[in-house]
Amino acid sequence: MDLAREEEDELGHMEQFKMPEKLREGMTGFKDRQMRRFSLPTSSRGLLKAGAGTAGLAGAAGAAEPRRSSVASVCSTESSYTGSSSDEDDVSPREKLQKNSKEFSDFCVKNISQHAFGRREIEIAEQEMPGIMALRRRAGDDKPLKSAKIVGCTHINAQTAVLVETLVELGAQVRWAACNIYSTQNEVAAALAEAGYPVFAWRGETEEDFWWCIDKCVNAEGWQPNMILDDGGDATHLMLKKYPAMFKMIKGIVEESVTGVHRLYQLSKAGKLSVPAMNVNDSVTKTKFDNLYSCRESIIDSLKRTTDMMFGGKQVVLCGYGEVGKGCCQALKGLGCVVYVTEIDPICAIQACMDGFRVVKLNEVVRNVDIVVTATGNKNVVTREHMDKMKSGCVICNMGHSNTEIDVNSLRTPDLTWEKVRSQVDHVIWPDGKRIVLLAEGRLVNLSCSSLPSFVVSITAATQALALIELFNAPHGRYKSDVYLLPKKMDEYVASLHLPTFDAHLTELSDEQAKYMGLNKAGPFKPNYYRY
Repeated sequence: MDLAREEEDELGHMEQFKMPEKLREGMTGFKDRQMRRFSLPTSSRGLLKAGAGTAGLAGAAGAAEPRRSSVASVCSTESSYTGSSSDEDDVSPREKLQKNSKEFSDFCVKNISQHAFGRREIEIAEQEMPGIMALRRRAGDDKPLKSAKIVGCTHINAQTAVLVETLVELGAQVRWAACNIYSTQNEVAAALAEAGYPVFAWRGETEEDFWWCIDKCVNAEGWQPNMILDDGGDATHLMLKKYPAMFKMIKGIVEESVTGVHRLYQLSKAGKLSVPAMNVNDSVTKTKFDNLYSCRESIIDSLKRTTDMMFGGKQVVLCGYGEVGKGCCQALKGLGCVVYVTEIDPICAIQACMDGFRVVKLNEVVRNVDIVVTATGNKNVVTREHMDKMKSGCVICNMGHSNTEIDVNSLRTPDLTWEKVRSQVDHVIWPDGKRIVLLAEGRLVNLSCSSLPSFVVSITAATQALALIELFNAPHGRYKSDVYLLPKKMDEYVASLHLPTFDAHLTELSDEQAKYMGLNKAGPFKPNYYRY
Protein backbone atom coordinates (compact mmCIF):
# COMPACT_ATOMS: atom_id res chain seq x y z
CA MET A 1 0.00 0.00 0.00
CA ASP A 2 2.82 2.41 0.92
CA LEU A 3 4.53 1.72 -2.40
CA ALA A 4 1.31 2.39 -4.33
CA ARG A 5 0.81 5.65 -2.44
CA GLU A 6 4.40 6.76 -3.22
CA GLU A 7 3.86 6.08 -6.93
CA GLU A 8 0.62 8.10 -6.89
CA ASP A 9 2.38 11.00 -5.15
CA GLU A 10 5.19 10.92 -7.70
CA LEU A 11 2.76 10.95 -10.61
CA GLY A 12 0.92 13.80 -9.01
CA HIS A 13 4.09 15.86 -8.79
CA MET A 14 4.89 15.13 -12.44
CA GLU A 15 1.43 16.29 -13.50
CA GLN A 16 1.77 19.49 -11.50
CA PHE A 17 4.97 20.42 -13.39
CA LYS A 18 3.91 21.64 -16.82
CA MET A 19 6.70 22.83 -19.06
CA PRO A 20 5.88 26.06 -20.91
CA GLU A 21 4.93 25.46 -24.52
CA LYS A 22 7.53 27.87 -25.92
CA LEU A 23 10.33 26.08 -24.12
CA ARG A 24 9.12 22.66 -25.27
CA GLU A 25 9.20 23.89 -28.87
CA GLY A 26 12.84 24.87 -28.51
CA MET A 27 14.06 21.58 -27.08
CA THR A 28 15.18 19.92 -30.29
CA GLY A 29 18.66 18.61 -29.56
CA PHE A 30 21.65 19.29 -31.75
CA LYS A 31 22.54 16.51 -34.15
CA ASP A 32 26.26 17.29 -34.26
CA ARG A 33 28.08 15.03 -31.83
CA GLN A 34 30.62 17.73 -30.96
CA MET A 35 27.81 19.83 -29.46
CA ARG A 36 25.75 17.02 -27.95
CA ARG A 37 26.54 18.10 -24.41
CA PHE A 38 24.52 21.25 -25.20
CA SER A 39 21.19 19.48 -25.49
CA LEU A 40 19.20 22.73 -25.53
CA PRO A 41 19.63 25.84 -27.65
CA THR A 42 21.60 28.58 -25.93
CA SER A 43 18.61 30.86 -25.40
CA SER A 44 16.56 28.12 -23.72
CA ARG A 45 19.45 27.13 -21.44
CA GLY A 46 19.82 30.71 -20.27
CA LEU A 47 16.13 30.95 -19.45
CA LEU A 48 16.17 27.68 -17.54
CA LYS A 49 19.20 28.82 -15.54
CA ALA A 50 17.55 32.07 -14.61
CA GLY A 51 14.29 30.35 -13.71
CA ALA A 52 12.39 32.50 -16.16
CA GLY A 53 8.62 32.20 -16.28
CA THR A 54 6.25 32.04 -19.19
CA ALA A 55 6.29 35.79 -19.66
CA GLY A 56 10.06 35.86 -20.05
CA LEU A 57 9.91 32.98 -22.50
CA ALA A 58 7.39 34.77 -24.63
CA GLY A 59 9.72 37.76 -24.89
CA ALA A 60 12.64 35.56 -25.99
CA ALA A 61 10.68 33.38 -28.39
CA GLY A 62 11.38 35.52 -31.43
CA ALA A 63 15.14 35.22 -30.96
CA ALA A 64 15.21 31.53 -30.04
CA GLU A 65 14.78 30.03 -33.51
CA PRO A 66 17.33 32.17 -35.37
CA ARG A 67 19.87 31.60 -32.62
CA ARG A 68 19.34 27.86 -32.69
CA SER A 69 19.77 27.61 -36.45
CA SER A 70 22.89 29.75 -36.25
CA VAL A 71 24.52 27.56 -33.61
CA ALA A 72 23.55 24.37 -35.42
CA SER A 73 25.06 25.76 -38.60
CA VAL A 74 28.37 26.43 -36.89
CA CYS A 75 28.38 22.96 -35.32
CA SER A 76 27.87 21.22 -38.64
CA THR A 77 30.99 22.77 -40.14
CA GLU A 78 33.40 22.07 -37.29
CA SER A 79 35.90 19.44 -38.28
CA SER A 80 39.15 19.77 -36.36
CA TYR A 81 39.42 17.66 -33.25
CA THR A 82 40.17 20.91 -31.44
CA GLY A 83 36.89 22.39 -32.55
CA SER A 84 38.59 25.49 -33.93
CA SER A 85 38.96 24.61 -37.59
CA SER A 86 35.52 25.69 -38.70
CA ASP A 87 34.86 27.38 -42.02
CA GLU A 88 34.68 31.09 -41.15
CA ASP A 89 33.37 32.25 -44.49
CA ASP A 90 33.12 31.30 -48.11
CA VAL A 91 35.94 33.58 -49.29
CA SER A 92 38.89 31.64 -50.67
CA PRO A 93 42.15 32.34 -48.81
CA ARG A 94 43.70 33.02 -52.21
CA GLU A 95 41.50 36.12 -52.45
CA LYS A 96 42.53 37.49 -49.07
CA LEU A 97 45.46 39.81 -48.38
CA GLN A 98 46.80 38.74 -45.00
CA LYS A 99 49.89 39.75 -43.02
CA ASN A 100 51.25 38.53 -39.73
CA SER A 101 52.18 40.80 -36.85
CA LYS A 102 55.59 41.48 -38.45
CA GLU A 103 54.10 42.44 -41.84
CA PHE A 104 55.19 39.09 -43.36
CA SER A 105 52.80 38.09 -46.14
CA ASP A 106 54.44 35.17 -48.00
CA PHE A 107 51.80 32.65 -46.96
CA CYS A 108 48.22 31.64 -47.66
CA VAL A 109 46.11 30.26 -44.80
CA LYS A 110 42.47 30.36 -43.81
CA ASN A 111 42.71 32.99 -41.10
CA ILE A 112 45.95 34.36 -39.66
CA SER A 113 44.07 35.60 -36.57
CA GLN A 114 43.77 31.99 -35.36
CA HIS A 115 47.52 31.77 -34.73
CA ALA A 116 47.29 31.91 -30.92
CA PHE A 117 45.10 28.79 -30.84
CA GLY A 118 47.52 27.01 -33.16
CA ARG A 119 50.53 27.96 -31.07
CA ARG A 120 48.96 26.39 -27.99
CA GLU A 121 48.30 23.20 -29.93
CA ILE A 122 51.91 23.07 -31.07
CA GLU A 123 53.11 23.52 -27.49
CA ILE A 124 50.86 20.66 -26.36
CA ALA A 125 52.19 18.42 -29.14
CA GLU A 126 55.79 19.16 -28.13
CA GLN A 127 55.13 17.59 -24.73
CA GLU A 128 54.26 14.27 -26.38
CA MET A 129 57.06 14.29 -28.97
CA PRO A 130 60.20 13.44 -26.97
CA GLY A 131 62.26 12.12 -29.88
CA ILE A 132 62.06 15.07 -32.25
CA MET A 133 62.49 17.51 -29.34
CA ALA A 134 65.61 15.62 -28.17
CA LEU A 135 66.99 15.76 -31.71
CA ARG A 136 66.34 19.51 -31.78
CA ARG A 137 68.29 19.99 -28.55
CA ARG A 138 71.19 17.72 -29.52
CA ALA A 139 71.73 19.00 -33.06
CA GLY A 140 70.55 22.59 -32.69
CA ASP A 141 74.02 24.04 -32.13
CA ASP A 142 75.61 22.15 -35.03
CA LYS A 143 73.03 23.31 -37.60
CA PRO A 144 73.39 20.18 -39.80
CA LEU A 145 70.81 21.55 -42.27
CA LYS A 146 72.43 24.96 -42.73
CA SER A 147 71.91 26.08 -46.37
CA ALA A 148 69.23 23.41 -46.90
CA LYS A 149 66.17 24.75 -48.71
CA ILE A 150 63.36 22.30 -48.19
CA VAL A 151 60.04 22.04 -50.02
CA GLY A 152 57.66 20.22 -47.68
CA CYS A 153 54.39 18.61 -48.72
CA THR A 154 52.89 16.76 -45.76
CA HIS A 155 49.85 16.85 -43.53
CA ILE A 156 49.78 20.17 -41.68
CA ASN A 157 48.83 19.67 -38.06
CA ALA A 158 50.31 20.42 -34.66
CA GLN A 159 52.70 17.47 -34.81
CA THR A 160 54.00 18.34 -38.28
CA ALA A 161 54.52 21.91 -37.11
CA VAL A 162 56.94 20.58 -34.48
CA LEU A 163 58.92 18.93 -37.30
CA VAL A 164 58.88 22.11 -39.40
CA GLU A 165 60.19 24.22 -36.53
CA THR A 166 62.83 21.58 -35.73
CA LEU A 167 64.14 21.67 -39.31
CA VAL A 168 64.41 25.46 -39.11
CA GLU A 169 66.15 25.16 -35.73
CA LEU A 170 68.65 22.83 -37.42
CA GLY A 171 69.45 25.51 -40.00
CA ALA A 172 67.05 24.86 -42.88
CA GLN A 173 64.84 27.24 -44.83
CA VAL A 174 61.42 25.81 -45.63
CA ARG A 175 58.30 26.35 -47.72
CA TRP A 176 55.36 24.11 -46.85
CA ALA A 177 52.10 22.85 -48.40
CA ALA A 178 49.56 20.20 -47.46
CA CYS A 179 49.45 16.73 -48.99
CA ASN A 180 45.75 16.28 -48.16
CA ILE A 181 42.94 18.77 -48.72
CA TYR A 182 41.05 17.75 -45.57
CA SER A 183 43.71 17.15 -42.92
CA THR A 184 45.05 20.68 -42.42
CA GLN A 185 44.44 22.28 -39.04
CA ASN A 186 43.74 25.90 -39.97
CA GLU A 187 44.87 27.28 -36.63
CA VAL A 188 48.21 25.46 -36.84
CA ALA A 189 48.83 26.72 -40.38
CA ALA A 190 48.11 30.22 -39.03
CA ALA A 191 50.62 29.71 -36.20
CA LEU A 192 53.33 28.71 -38.69
CA ALA A 193 52.55 31.76 -40.82
CA GLU A 194 52.68 34.01 -37.75
CA ALA A 195 56.13 32.57 -36.95
CA GLY A 196 57.32 33.67 -40.38
CA TYR A 197 57.25 30.39 -42.31
CA PRO A 198 55.90 30.37 -45.89
CA VAL A 199 52.97 27.95 -45.54
CA PHE A 200 50.24 27.48 -48.13
CA ALA A 201 47.39 25.32 -46.87
CA TRP A 202 43.88 25.36 -45.49
CA ARG A 203 41.25 22.77 -44.76
CA GLY A 204 38.89 22.08 -47.65
CA GLU A 205 41.10 23.11 -50.58
CA THR A 206 39.82 22.41 -54.06
CA GLU A 207 41.92 20.28 -56.39
CA GLU A 208 43.08 23.45 -58.15
CA ASP A 209 43.96 25.05 -54.79
CA PHE A 210 45.92 21.94 -53.84
CA TRP A 211 48.27 22.17 -56.83
CA TRP A 212 48.47 25.97 -56.59
CA CYS A 213 49.71 25.68 -52.99
CA ILE A 214 52.43 23.18 -53.92
CA ASP A 215 53.45 25.36 -56.85
CA LYS A 216 53.82 28.36 -54.51
CA CYS A 217 56.23 26.31 -52.39
CA VAL A 218 58.31 25.17 -55.35
CA ASN A 219 58.40 28.31 -57.48
CA ALA A 220 59.10 31.52 -55.56
CA GLU A 221 61.26 34.56 -56.24
CA GLY A 222 64.84 34.04 -55.07
CA TRP A 223 64.14 30.45 -54.08
CA GLN A 224 65.94 27.38 -55.40
CA PRO A 225 65.00 24.31 -53.34
CA ASN A 226 67.62 21.62 -52.84
CA MET A 227 65.63 19.09 -50.75
CA ILE A 228 62.10 17.67 -50.88
CA LEU A 229 60.19 16.21 -47.96
CA ASP A 230 57.16 14.52 -49.48
CA ASP A 231 54.16 12.53 -48.31
CA GLY A 232 52.50 11.00 -51.34
CA GLY A 233 54.89 12.17 -54.06
CA ASP A 234 52.91 15.23 -55.16
CA ALA A 235 55.69 17.82 -54.70
CA THR A 236 58.13 15.50 -56.47
CA HIS A 237 55.64 14.94 -59.29
CA LEU A 238 54.92 18.65 -59.80
CA MET A 239 58.58 19.69 -59.77
CA LEU A 240 59.61 16.91 -62.12
CA LYS A 241 56.84 17.68 -64.63
CA LYS A 242 56.67 21.47 -64.42
CA TYR A 243 60.18 22.51 -63.34
CA PRO A 244 62.58 19.82 -64.65
CA ALA A 245 65.61 22.15 -64.56
CA MET A 246 64.89 22.99 -60.94
CA PHE A 247 64.42 19.29 -60.15
CA LYS A 248 67.96 18.52 -61.32
CA MET A 249 69.31 20.85 -58.61
CA ILE A 250 67.72 18.75 -55.84
CA LYS A 251 70.21 16.95 -53.58
CA GLY A 252 67.71 14.44 -52.21
CA ILE A 253 64.09 13.43 -51.66
CA VAL A 254 62.65 12.00 -48.46
CA GLU A 255 59.33 10.15 -48.92
CA GLU A 256 57.19 8.69 -46.16
CA SER A 257 54.11 7.14 -47.77
CA VAL A 258 53.47 3.85 -49.54
CA THR A 259 52.02 5.68 -52.53
CA GLY A 260 54.94 8.11 -52.82
CA VAL A 261 57.54 5.37 -52.45
CA HIS A 262 55.80 3.35 -55.15
CA ARG A 263 55.99 6.36 -57.48
CA LEU A 264 59.70 6.80 -56.73
CA TYR A 265 60.45 3.16 -57.56
CA GLN A 266 58.51 3.57 -60.82
CA LEU A 267 60.57 6.66 -61.70
CA SER A 268 63.78 4.82 -60.84
CA LYS A 269 62.83 1.82 -62.95
CA ALA A 270 61.99 4.09 -65.88
CA GLY A 271 65.31 5.93 -65.53
CA LYS A 272 63.58 9.26 -64.76
CA LEU A 273 64.79 9.64 -61.18
CA SER A 274 67.81 11.93 -61.42
CA VAL A 275 68.36 12.43 -57.66
CA PRO A 276 68.79 10.08 -54.67
CA ALA A 277 65.69 9.41 -52.59
CA MET A 278 65.22 8.01 -49.10
CA ASN A 279 62.32 5.65 -48.44
CA VAL A 280 61.45 6.28 -44.79
CA ASN A 281 58.09 4.54 -45.10
CA ASP A 282 59.79 1.17 -44.89
CA SER A 283 62.11 2.08 -42.03
CA VAL A 284 61.30 -0.20 -39.10
CA THR A 285 60.34 2.49 -36.62
CA LYS A 286 58.08 4.32 -39.07
CA THR A 287 56.44 1.14 -40.32
CA LYS A 288 55.66 -0.19 -36.88
CA PHE A 289 54.53 3.01 -35.25
CA ASP A 290 52.97 5.14 -37.98
CA ASN A 291 51.38 2.24 -39.82
CA LEU A 292 50.66 -0.39 -37.16
CA TYR A 293 50.41 1.11 -33.68
CA SER A 294 48.97 4.45 -34.78
CA CYS A 295 46.31 3.03 -37.11
CA ARG A 296 45.32 0.54 -34.41
CA GLU A 297 44.09 3.51 -32.37
CA SER A 298 43.05 6.02 -35.03
CA ILE A 299 40.68 3.75 -36.98
CA ILE A 300 38.43 3.45 -33.94
CA ASP A 301 38.71 7.16 -33.18
CA SER A 302 37.77 8.09 -36.76
CA LEU A 303 34.71 5.83 -36.91
CA LYS A 304 33.49 6.86 -33.45
CA ARG A 305 33.78 10.58 -34.17
CA THR A 306 31.96 10.36 -37.48
CA THR A 307 29.30 7.70 -36.89
CA ASP A 308 28.87 7.22 -33.10
CA MET A 309 28.48 3.52 -33.80
CA MET A 310 28.77 0.59 -31.41
CA PHE A 311 31.35 -1.87 -32.71
CA GLY A 312 30.37 -5.07 -30.91
CA GLY A 313 28.89 -7.58 -33.36
CA LYS A 314 29.46 -5.43 -36.45
CA GLN A 315 30.71 -7.19 -39.57
CA VAL A 316 33.75 -5.46 -41.08
CA VAL A 317 35.78 -6.19 -44.19
CA LEU A 318 39.34 -4.84 -44.22
CA CYS A 319 40.89 -4.61 -47.70
CA GLY A 320 44.63 -5.14 -47.30
CA TYR A 321 46.58 -6.85 -44.51
CA GLY A 322 49.81 -4.87 -44.52
CA GLU A 323 50.94 -3.00 -41.40
CA VAL A 324 47.97 -0.59 -41.57
CA GLY A 325 45.52 -3.43 -42.12
CA LYS A 326 46.99 -5.44 -39.25
CA GLY A 327 46.60 -2.52 -36.86
CA CYS A 328 43.00 -1.87 -37.93
CA CYS A 329 42.05 -5.54 -37.66
CA GLN A 330 43.50 -5.85 -34.16
CA ALA A 331 41.52 -2.86 -32.95
CA LEU A 332 38.22 -3.86 -34.54
CA LYS A 333 38.52 -7.47 -33.36
CA GLY A 334 39.30 -6.25 -29.85
CA LEU A 335 35.99 -4.36 -29.75
CA GLY A 336 33.99 -7.40 -30.80
CA CYS A 337 33.71 -6.98 -34.55
CA VAL A 338 33.50 -9.92 -36.93
CA VAL A 339 36.42 -9.09 -39.25
CA TYR A 340 37.03 -10.32 -42.80
CA VAL A 341 40.20 -9.60 -44.80
CA THR A 342 40.80 -9.30 -48.54
CA GLU A 343 44.33 -9.79 -49.87
CA ILE A 344 46.25 -10.33 -53.09
CA ASP A 345 49.48 -11.43 -51.37
CA PRO A 346 49.53 -15.06 -50.15
CA ILE A 347 52.03 -14.20 -47.38
CA CYS A 348 49.85 -11.46 -45.96
CA ALA A 349 46.80 -13.69 -46.46
CA ILE A 350 48.24 -16.57 -44.42
CA GLN A 351 49.25 -14.10 -41.71
CA ALA A 352 45.63 -12.98 -41.55
CA CYS A 353 44.47 -16.59 -41.30
CA MET A 354 46.92 -17.32 -38.48
CA ASP A 355 45.69 -14.21 -36.66
CA GLY A 356 42.15 -15.56 -36.73
CA PHE A 357 40.65 -13.67 -39.65
CA ARG A 358 38.80 -15.18 -42.58
CA VAL A 359 40.30 -14.21 -45.93
CA VAL A 360 37.63 -13.64 -48.58
CA LYS A 361 36.95 -11.87 -51.84
CA LEU A 362 35.06 -8.61 -51.39
CA ASN A 363 32.14 -9.82 -53.51
CA GLU A 364 31.57 -12.73 -51.12
CA VAL A 365 30.73 -10.53 -48.12
CA VAL A 366 29.90 -7.09 -49.49
CA ARG A 367 26.12 -7.59 -49.21
CA ASN A 368 26.24 -8.27 -45.47
CA VAL A 369 29.02 -6.18 -43.93
CA ASP A 370 28.40 -3.06 -41.88
CA ILE A 371 31.78 -1.39 -42.47
CA VAL A 372 34.24 -1.46 -45.39
CA VAL A 373 37.79 -0.17 -44.77
CA THR A 374 40.45 0.05 -47.50
CA ALA A 375 44.19 -0.03 -46.70
CA THR A 376 45.94 -1.17 -49.88
CA GLY A 377 47.43 1.91 -51.58
CA ASN A 378 45.88 0.67 -54.84
CA LYS A 379 43.06 2.06 -56.98
CA ASN A 380 39.43 1.02 -57.49
CA VAL A 381 39.54 -1.49 -54.65
CA VAL A 382 35.89 -0.66 -53.91
CA THR A 383 33.99 -0.02 -57.14
CA ARG A 384 30.48 1.16 -57.99
CA GLU A 385 29.52 -2.46 -58.55
CA HIS A 386 30.49 -3.25 -54.96
CA MET A 387 28.65 -0.23 -53.59
CA ASP A 388 25.50 -1.10 -55.53
CA LYS A 389 25.42 -4.41 -53.61
CA MET A 390 26.02 -2.95 -50.13
CA LYS A 391 23.19 -2.86 -47.64
CA SER A 392 21.67 0.42 -46.51
CA GLY A 393 23.70 2.08 -43.76
CA CYS A 394 27.02 0.49 -44.70
CA VAL A 395 29.96 2.72 -43.78
CA ILE A 396 32.87 3.07 -46.23
CA CYS A 397 36.21 4.66 -45.42
CA ASN A 398 39.85 4.63 -46.53
CA MET A 399 42.93 4.19 -44.33
CA GLY A 400 45.40 4.11 -47.24
CA HIS A 401 47.21 7.27 -48.32
CA SER A 402 45.74 7.62 -51.80
CA ASN A 403 42.14 8.70 -52.37
CA THR A 404 41.83 6.32 -55.33
CA GLU A 405 41.01 3.16 -53.36
CA ILE A 406 37.28 3.91 -53.29
CA ASP A 407 35.88 4.83 -56.70
CA VAL A 408 34.14 7.97 -55.45
CA ASN A 409 33.77 9.49 -58.92
CA SER A 410 31.48 6.63 -59.92
CA LEU A 411 29.05 7.87 -57.25
CA ARG A 412 28.74 11.33 -58.78
CA THR A 413 25.98 10.43 -61.19
CA PRO A 414 22.48 11.90 -61.68
CA ASP A 415 20.73 8.82 -60.30
CA LEU A 416 22.40 9.17 -56.87
CA THR A 417 21.79 11.90 -54.29
CA TRP A 418 24.51 13.22 -51.99
CA GLU A 419 23.43 14.44 -48.57
CA LYS A 420 25.96 16.09 -46.26
CA VAL A 421 25.29 14.87 -42.71
CA ARG A 422 28.15 16.53 -40.88
CA SER A 423 31.73 17.51 -41.62
CA GLN A 424 33.45 14.71 -43.57
CA VAL A 425 30.31 12.53 -43.52
CA ASP A 426 28.09 12.12 -46.60
CA HIS A 427 25.08 9.94 -47.24
CA VAL A 428 24.95 8.69 -50.83
CA ILE A 429 21.33 7.77 -51.55
CA TRP A 430 20.17 5.31 -54.21
CA PRO A 431 16.83 5.70 -56.06
CA ASP A 432 15.22 2.96 -53.93
CA GLY A 433 16.10 4.83 -50.72
CA LYS A 434 19.18 2.79 -49.82
CA ARG A 435 22.00 4.92 -48.45
CA ILE A 436 25.66 4.31 -47.73
CA VAL A 437 27.80 6.41 -45.40
CA LEU A 438 30.96 7.73 -47.07
CA LEU A 439 33.65 9.22 -44.83
CA ALA A 440 36.04 12.00 -45.94
CA GLU A 441 35.04 11.46 -49.58
CA GLY A 442 37.37 8.46 -49.69
CA ARG A 443 40.44 10.30 -48.44
CA LEU A 444 42.59 9.32 -45.48
CA VAL A 445 39.99 8.98 -42.75
CA ASN A 446 42.16 9.06 -39.64
CA LEU A 447 43.77 12.37 -40.57
CA SER A 448 40.58 13.85 -42.01
CA CYS A 449 38.23 12.86 -39.20
CA SER A 450 40.33 12.41 -36.08
CA SER A 451 43.90 12.91 -34.94
CA LEU A 452 47.13 10.99 -34.61
CA PRO A 453 48.96 10.35 -31.33
CA SER A 454 51.76 12.90 -31.07
CA PHE A 455 54.16 10.23 -29.81
CA VAL A 456 53.77 8.28 -33.04
CA VAL A 457 54.38 11.36 -35.16
CA SER A 458 57.49 12.09 -33.09
CA ILE A 459 58.99 8.83 -34.33
CA THR A 460 58.08 9.55 -37.94
CA ALA A 461 59.29 13.16 -37.69
CA ALA A 462 62.62 12.15 -36.16
CA THR A 463 63.07 9.59 -38.95
CA GLN A 464 62.32 12.21 -41.61
CA ALA A 465 64.68 14.75 -40.05
CA LEU A 466 67.55 12.25 -39.87
CA ALA A 467 66.97 11.20 -43.48
CA LEU A 468 67.13 14.84 -44.60
CA ILE A 469 70.35 15.36 -42.63
CA GLU A 470 71.88 12.21 -44.12
CA LEU A 471 71.07 13.05 -47.74
CA PHE A 472 71.97 16.72 -47.43
CA ASN A 473 75.36 16.09 -45.82
CA ALA A 474 76.34 12.91 -47.69
CA PRO A 475 79.58 13.24 -49.67
CA HIS A 476 79.26 13.21 -53.44
CA GLY A 477 78.94 9.66 -54.75
CA ARG A 478 77.63 8.01 -51.58
CA TYR A 479 74.11 7.94 -52.99
CA LYS A 480 73.30 7.49 -56.66
CA SER A 481 70.04 8.36 -58.41
CA ASP A 482 68.05 5.58 -56.80
CA VAL A 483 65.76 4.83 -53.83
CA TYR A 484 67.43 3.91 -50.53
CA LEU A 485 66.25 2.67 -47.15
CA LEU A 486 67.20 4.57 -44.02
CA PRO A 487 70.45 3.11 -42.62
CA LYS A 488 69.78 0.64 -39.80
CA LYS A 489 71.91 2.63 -37.39
CA MET A 490 69.63 5.65 -37.80
CA ASP A 491 66.56 3.51 -37.27
CA GLU A 492 67.98 2.33 -33.96
CA TYR A 493 68.90 5.89 -33.02
CA VAL A 494 65.30 7.05 -33.54
CA ALA A 495 64.07 4.28 -31.27
CA SER A 496 66.67 5.14 -28.60
CA LEU A 497 65.54 8.78 -28.56
CA HIS A 498 62.10 7.63 -27.36
CA LEU A 499 63.08 5.00 -24.78
CA PRO A 500 63.61 7.45 -21.88
CA THR A 501 59.89 8.26 -22.05
CA PHE A 502 59.18 4.73 -20.81
CA ASP A 503 62.07 4.72 -18.34
CA ALA A 504 63.48 1.85 -20.40
CA HIS A 505 67.05 0.66 -19.80
CA LEU A 506 68.89 -1.22 -22.54
CA THR A 507 71.15 -4.15 -21.72
CA GLU A 508 74.70 -3.69 -23.00
CA LEU A 509 76.69 -6.44 -24.67
CA SER A 510 79.95 -7.46 -23.08
CA ASP A 511 83.04 -7.54 -25.29
CA GLU A 512 82.88 -11.32 -25.33
CA GLN A 513 79.21 -11.36 -26.30
CA ALA A 514 79.72 -8.79 -29.05
CA LYS A 515 82.62 -10.82 -30.47
CA TYR A 516 80.58 -14.03 -30.32
CA MET A 517 77.70 -12.41 -32.26
CA GLY A 518 79.97 -10.51 -34.63
CA LEU A 519 78.43 -7.18 -33.64
CA ASN A 520 79.62 -3.72 -32.76
CA LYS A 521 78.64 -2.97 -29.15
CA ALA A 522 77.04 0.30 -30.30
CA GLY A 523 75.04 -1.35 -33.10
CA PRO A 524 73.57 -1.88 -35.57
CA PHE A 525 72.25 -5.01 -33.93
CA LYS A 526 70.38 -6.59 -36.84
CA PRO A 527 71.27 -7.11 -40.52
CA ASN A 528 69.28 -5.22 -43.15
CA TYR A 529 67.41 -8.35 -44.15
CA TYR A 530 66.09 -8.97 -40.63
CA ARG A 531 62.27 -8.85 -40.36
CA TYR A 532 61.11 -7.32 -37.10
